[in-house]
Amino acid sequence: MAVRRRVRRGRPLHRRADRHPDPAARPVRPEGGRTDMITGNLKASYAADERVLDNGYKQGFVLAAAALCALMPFIANDYIILVASQMGIMLIAVVGVNVVIGYTGLLSLGHAAFMAIGAYSVPILHRAMAAAGLPDAIMPFIAIPGAIALSALVGIVVGLPSLRVKGLYLAVATLSANFIIIFLIELEALAPWTGGLVGLNTPDANLLGWELDTQREMFALIAALAFVTILAVQNLFRTRVGRAFIAIRERDYSAEILGISLLRYKLMSFAISAACCGLAGALFAYFYARILPEQFELALSLQLVAALIVGGMGRTMGPVFGVIIIVMVPEILKFTFGAIAGGAAEVAQLRAPIQEIIFGLLIIFFLLFEPMGINHLVDRGLRALNRWPFARG
Repeated sequence: MAVRRRVRRGRPLHRRADRHPDPAARPVRPEGGRTDMITGNLKASYAADERVLDNGYKQGFVLAAAALCALMPFIANDYIILVASQMGIMLIAVVGVNVVIGYTGLLSLGHAAFMAIGAYSVPILHRAMAAAGLPDAIMPFIAIPGAIALSALVGIVVGLPSLRVKGLYLAVATLSANFIIIFLIELEALAPWTGGLVGLNTPDANLLGWELDTQREMFALIAALAFVTILAVQNLFRTRVGRAFIAIRERDYSAEILGISLLRYKLMSFAISAACCGLAGALFAYFYARILPEQFELALSLQLVAALIVGGMGRTMGPVFGVIIIVMVPEILKFTFGAIAGGAAEVAQLRAPIQEIIFGLLIIFFLLFEPMGINHLVDRGLRALNRWPFARG
C-alpha cells in the first residue's frame, strides 16, 4: 500500500536529512553551548534577571552620575548648584507622580498641592517645636517625616475619587483638589499659620548641629535624598505592592478578579506618590528663604506631568531625563533671549509664553511619536551598543 505524504507546493513537510550532507559544513558550537552570534542579553540565573543595572553601560551611567553629584559642591559654581538643586527637588516630586500615573495608571493633575503641604508643614512644625522647647538640631528629623506623613494623608483623601472615576474625570477631580488646597493656604482665617498671600519665611535645616545655611550644603542633602527616593521606588515595584499597582494599570477589572483590592492599592498609590511630593516640598522649604502660594499652583503640576511624559512613564530613569529637559528649557531660553534682546524688557516678556509653547510641543511630540519617552530612546541605544557589532539599531 502506498504511503501518503503531506506535500505543500510540491515539497514534503518533513525535515530533509540531507540539509547538511557534509558534516564539516555544519555550524560548530563552542564549549558551554554558546554560539558566536550574540542574539540577546543572556540571563542565566534569577539573580541576573532581577538585576536592575543589567549591563555595564547602565552601571557606568549610574556610577558616573553619583560621582558627579558628589563632586559638584566642590567644582561647580553657584549658578550650577542652584539649577542642580532645582532638578533634585523636582526629580523627587516627578518620581512620586510616576508612581500614580506611570505605574498605577491613574491620571492626576494635583501633585503641586502635595508639594505645598510638605513645604508649609516645615515652618509650621518648626514653630510648634520651638514653642515646645525642642532644640533646633533635631527639628528636621521631625519636620521632614511630619511633612511626608501629612502629605500622604491628604493624598489618601484626594485619591478617594479614583475609586469611582478615572481618566479625564479623575484628572479634573485632582485638579479641583489642587485649587482647594491653594485656596485654603491663601485664606485669611488661616493666615496666622500659613501666612496667607504673603507666604512664610522658612528655617534653615540643622542636622545635629550641622546647619545647612548654604546652597552647596543643601544640594548635598537634596542629592542624597533623591538617590534614596529613586532606589526606594524602584525596589517597591519588585514587591507584591508594586506588582499590584502595575496590574491595576493594565486592567483594573482583571486585577480585582485576581484578588487585588482596588480600594487598598489605589489609595496606597496616591499616599506613596503624595509622600514623595511632600518630601520634595519639605526640601523646597529648606532650600528657599520664603515660600508663597503662587509657587504651587497649576503651572507646577503641569510641569511635573510634562517632565514625566517627556522622560518616560512607568520607567525608573524616565523622571531623570524628563526633569533635565524641563528644568533646562527655561535656562536655555533665558540665555538665548538675553543674548538676542540685550536686556530689552519687551523681548524678555516673550520668554514666559514661549516657554509654555515649548512645553506643549514637547508633550505633543512625545505622545505622538515616542509615548515611552526619552528613556526608551536611551534604552534602545544602550541595547544596540551592548550588542555591537551584531545589532542593527
